[in-house]
Parts: sequence; C-alpha cells; structure tokens
Amino acid sequence: MKYQNLIPTVLFFLLLNCSPVTAQNADSLLKYMDNLMSAPKDKVATMQMTLTEKDGKVKTKEALLKQKGKDRKMYKYTKPESQAGVSTLSLPGDVMWLFMPAFDEPVKITFLSKSQAFTGTDFSYEDMDSRSYTEKYAPSLKPSADPENYTLELVPRTKKSNYSKIIVTLNKANNYPIKMEYFDTKGTYFKLATYQYAKKGKYWYAKEVLMKDLKKGSSTKIVMAEISFDQGLKDDEFTVKKMME
Repeated sequence: MKYQNLIPTVLFFLLLNCSPVTAQNADSLLKYMDNLMSAPKDKVATMQMTLTEKDGKVKTKEALLKQKGKDRKMYKYTKPESQAGVSTLSLPGDVMWLFMPAFDEPVKITFLSKSQAFTGTDFSYEDMDSRSYTEKYAPSLKPSADPENYTLELVPRTKKSNYSKIIVTLNKANNYPIKMEYFDTKGTYFKLATYQYAKKGKYWYAKEVLMKDLKKGSSTKIVMAEISFDQGLKDDEFTVKKMME
C-alpha cells in the first residue's frame, strides 16, 4: 500500500524533471541552428532567383547580398535591368527599408506590410528580415520517427507575425534545416521551404533554397553564387544612404 502511494509522487517528480530538459533541448537546437546560419562575421554573395508561376511561366532575377552579423542585411537587385537598384535593408531593432528608384524615396516596411511578397517572390518580408529564429520564435521538440533529423515546432513569441507556427525538420549531424513548413494565422499549411547546404572553408551555408506557395502554386528558387565570408564589412555599409546608391 505504501509503495502504491509512492508511485504518483515519483511520477510527478520525474515529469517535473523531464519537462525543463525537453524545453532546454529545443532552445539549444534552435540556437545551434541560428549560430550555424550566422556564424560568419559577414558575407557577400550573388543571389540567383528563379520564379515559376502556376502556369509554368518563368522569370529570373539577380541580386547582391551583403550581411554583417545577425542583424544587418542588404539586398540590391542587379538584374533584370528594369529592377536594377531595387533594394531592401534590414537593421537592428526589427527595422526594414525598401528602396525603389522609380519612387526616389525609401519606404519603411511596417508590420502590416511584412506579410507581402518580398520584391515579387514567394518569400515574405518577414521571411527575409535579419532577426534570428530564437528571437522570433519559441521552440518545442516534437516526437519524430526519423533517426537523422529533429522536428521542431516554432511558435511566434509575439502577435506581430503572419504565421501561427513553423515546423522545422533539422539535420542532427550539422544542425541545419532540411525543410520548413509554414502555417498561416488560421492554422492552414500554405508554404514549404526546402534547403540544400554546402560548406566553404569552415562555414556551412544555404546554397539553394526553394520556397513553394501551396495556395498559389508558384515557387521561388534562390541559389547562392560567388559567396565569400569575413570580408571586414563596416556598419556604414548598411545605411539607407548606401541602399540608395
């Protein structure tokens, strides 16, 4: 009888001790992923974009990417000629700017605008901002039958998100994402991103990302080319003035 009374107490303390461990593992995994993605001090690359519409029509774009640390990032389109000079700038404090030469003045991207397509692609402005996933999302580790990958569920830390959750399949060996499944604020699964990683020197990087919009039937593929790391970029490379040059 005494042993029977002890069982609920033992189970209670076991569950109490296990819960923080699971939470800590999820937090650690997400931090590892963030650290891998932002490991270089800075990077410069050419982004080659292929946009495929539902009817099969294909468009191509090219942009120069510059990034310093975790919270400074600039995209500047170089091709096609009609979009050359269009640029975006992400800065600390969740600040994002858009510049279109035809309008001559930069525009600050608001929360309401972040659900919109990033310069006509299947990525949103929220997808392309410079904040870390740890900063934006609270993670939990989900059961998985896959021996090679973890499954993380990411829930926005604030209501200032256009997603209700993101399900991340995370490679166990290298801590990089294999795929991300996006759910809108109504809980509908509507976007899928898949990743192919490569290593240059001591850094892993997303060589190819394919984002599919399951509602529209369109997709955007981004391929990183001519990438270089640790070029010594200064903070003054990431200003609204520089974005407009």
